[in-house]
Amino acid sequence: MWGAATAAYQIEGAANIDGRGPSIWDVFSHTPGKTFNGDTGDVACDHYHRWQEDLDLMSWMNLDAYRFSISWSRVFPEGVGRINNKGLDFYNKLVDGMLERGIDPWVTLFHWDSPYALESRGGLAHRDWAKWFAEYTHVITEVLGDRVKNWMTLNEPLCSAWFGYYKGFFAPGVQNLQTALNVSHHLLLGHGMATQVIRETVKDARIGTAMSLTPVEAASQSDDDVIAARLSDAWNIRWFVDPIYGKGYPQDLIEKLGMRPDVRDGELEIIATPTDFLGVNYYFREVIASDPTDTLLGARGVAQPQSPVTAMDWEIHAESLYKLLHRLQRDYAPKQLFITENGSAWNDQVVRGEVHDKSRVRYFEEHIDAVMRARNEGVPVDGYFAWSLLDNFEWGFGYSKRFGLVHVDYDSLKRTPKLSAHWYRDFIQQAR
Repeated sequence: MWGAATAAYQIEGAANIDGRGPSIWDVFSHTPGKTFNGDTGDVACDHYHRWQEDLDLMSWMNLDAYRFSISWSRVFPEGVGRINNKGLDFYNKLVDGMLERGIDPWVTLFHWDSPYALESRGGLAHRDWAKWFAEYTHVITEVLGDRVKNWMTLNEPLCSAWFGYYKGFFAPGVQNLQTALNVSHHLLLGHGMATQVIRETVKDARIGTAMSLTPVEAASQSDDDVIAARLSDAWNIRWFVDPIYGKGYPQDLIEKLGMRPDVRDGELEIIATPTDFLGVNYYFREVIASDPTDTLLGARGVAQPQSPVTAMDWEIHAESLYKLLHRLQRDYAPKQLFITENGSAWNDQVVRGEVHDKSRVRYFEEHIDAVMRARNEGVPVDGYFAWSLLDNFEWGFGYSKRFGLVHVDYDSLKRTPKLSAHWYRDFIQQAR
């Protein structure tokens, strides 16, 4: 199954239209100094008004499926309670439009844009966030569950917790390790509670979550480097995936940090509620060396000068995706795996109406080859979503980084399929 992915805040725009309430990203992006050039998602790609054009592009591209997220505050402007029917109507129309074009809708319920109205109650740092998320999930699945069968609870909880509450360069911009640990737990608890809601509400649902999975290699075989890499793996992968598969939080990382999240009786069992698939968001690997000056893990990333990098300065290393898929099968035995994000940013230019992004095509070729090798060797990976359908608001990087198969002129909002979109279209046709 071949698809493409987006996220609500990155593409929808219409931030103050038809009753939508602000999210933490609206407030964060409007705070001076938080995003490149002060960019915000107020307009983004204006997908809210141009959704039919975008669905036609997907149809032209031969996509089997489209992964998109719901803007929680578009449906619940206050986070809970009052429902904004105009927000629900938008997603109803979007799903119907996909089905009319033979495109399978894959919904992500939470892609980082928690309603700002919940911040006055503590937001993600409050354990009731999981309950609020479950209530929101119930409404969305009641409305869309007759047509949508594929559901992801969270997108990359690592980014929400570590970047939003420990490093502070994502919304809401908090810098406190204990708070970040608690937020990570509340996110996973919300995942478990939402999984139970979807199972009860949607007949024949397929449920999973999309995890940011950055594999780690030790810079050498020295004991110090191996230990540093092991702790980095716990920080990058095991902290978020182990609990979903009933293994609890990694004890080695808890001992290193000297603190743990506030976990109540029965909550780890809720987090480990059985799912149907694991979503893999893969972009790069990290090579880790010991660094006693690092107060968190005693580790640092080591640049690999022999390796090519993207415009994000991320190493291109498709072989690590191949190894990661085998590792996930070995360690967790998920029923299915889906590549829910994979892509690259480049400094794309429109020249005489065309975008010749050959580097992106090469990136896709190498990474899809890695996926297919793993699949042919028995790893149960059954789908691939390219990131991203459109150039979009790239969080703290604003509009300075382009990941899209389709170029977006942010002044005119004109869409121009890049060479990679033509390549993907032909690739999918051949795959069929």
